[in-house]
Amino acid sequence: MSPSGEVVASVSSALAVLLVLLDLPLSFLREYLSEKKHLGGLLILLPRNISAKNVEGNNDDKGEPKNVLAELEKLLMHEEVPFPVYFAFHDDNLDNLLADIRKIASSGQPASASTGGYKLVVPSAEPKRVSSPTISNIQGWLPGSRGEGDAEQLPTIAIVANYDTFGAAPALSVGSDSNGSGAVALLEIARIFSRLYSSPKTRGKFNLLFGLTSGGPYNYNGTSKWLRSFDQRVRESIDYAICLNSVGSWSNDLWMHVSKPPENPYIKQIFEDFSDVSKEMGISVGIKHKKINVSNSRVAWEHEQFSRFRVTALTLSELSTPPEFLESTGGLYDTRESADVESVMRTVKLVSESLARQIYRLRGRNIDVFADNSSLAISPHYIRSWLDLFSRTPRVAPFLQKNDPFIVALKKELSEHTTDVHVQNDVLDGMFTFYDATKSTLNVYQVASVTFDLLFLLVLGSYLIVLFSFLVITTRGLDDLINIFRRPPSRKVKGA
Repeated sequence: MSPSGEVVASVSSALAVLLVLLDLPLSFLREYLSEKKHLGGLLILLPRNISAKNVEGNNDDKGEPKNVLAELEKLLMHEEVPFPVYFAFHDDNLDNLLADIRKIASSGQPASASTGGYKLVVPSAEPKRVSSPTISNIQGWLPGSRGEGDAEQLPTIAIVANYDTFGAAPALSVGSDSNGSGAVALLEIARIFSRLYSSPKTRGKFNLLFGLTSGGPYNYNGTSKWLRSFDQRVRESIDYAICLNSVGSWSNDLWMHVSKPPENPYIKQIFEDFSDVSKEMGISVGIKHKKINVSNSRVAWEHEQFSRFRVTALTLSELSTPPEFLESTGGLYDTRESADVESVMRTVKLVSESLARQIYRLRGRNIDVFADNSSLAISPHYIRSWLDLFSRTPRVAPFLQKNDPFIVALKKELSEHTTDVHVQNDVLDGMFTFYDATKSTLNVYQVASVTFDLLFLLVLGSYLIVLFSFLVITTRGLDDLINIFRRPPSRKVKGA
């Protein structure tokens, strides 16, 4: 183990390095990447509880596992890594392995052919390229009260959230907050409004469109394809869209991100509705304006895809600034502890009450439509159960097949509360190349040193000599044994 904290765990020419997350100086990894040092592989051990704090750490590179993981993941995704990187969680076996390796390393003799060590083997087939990775968008409708015209001519309000994730380790990218929280909030909004829309007497004069979109980490590619699939009349009927992004970890401040100026009449009215409800809830909703650059393919927020189609839209998020590309996409650090039920409930309450006041013309009247202990109350049990499911399910889009059980579950749940539920399958635009290997089994072998092999050979040879001598003496006598080892007399050759 060097001062940098790495543990060499192989005696072969391709060294494998084990790193404990909280002992990981990122400068060490940057050095390996910049100098293109050869490694057989890098194994990083993660704590079971990502949200726990490292109270002993006083190094700048140390701190909370969540912060260290975020920096590590950013480094791995934006740098060229010439060797495989594996992640595993701490358990008793790995802890014993680490203790043994550290004991060997503390002796000042690194693992080598003469000292022995451990060999890490990952018996997996050669990864294959994922051809034509798919993305699946799921939509459902709550039709408004029909008037004299067709219901499709009624104004529509869209509630949208992307549900997929992206991270350095796809099998660990569960995205509880980004954006499991937004998707769960959408499902709960659909559930409580379905109760209102189930009766003609309480059905509003707005269509409600619910969209669970894919391809979020890739400039919201799925949202763009979903909007393109709409008939022009449907797009034009959308009054505005509310996109929910990362709403599972906030206590007082929520942000409304828009592309149109706050002075825009639609934006101004929506913000006033949110502000009125937020004041009654004792929370704060701020507004952030960011113009979109149509010539730039980079999309920071989901509502920007709507803006490109000239549809008024906004994003509600706990994030006050737009994330960088491939950041806040549900990576390694975004686990169940990153999202709490109360934050999602406050988001649902804010959005639902604001929508109800517009749909049922209750502006200026302090009426709590979704009051606690009523039939329309927001359900913490429902939100918790879905957050738990999202937090157990990696959702990197290219590895979710069209008939994936999770997509089937989302479609079934949306069908319980909405009508005309449809899954749109499309091909993800070719931004990245994906390979199908996301999980592997790690086998650890303890390798004996050359010294041990030589000693074993010496003992075995001595045993065979003794056994041979014993058999010769008992069968042919001691004299014959002595003759075997005696040098035969030389013979003189007479000349002619």
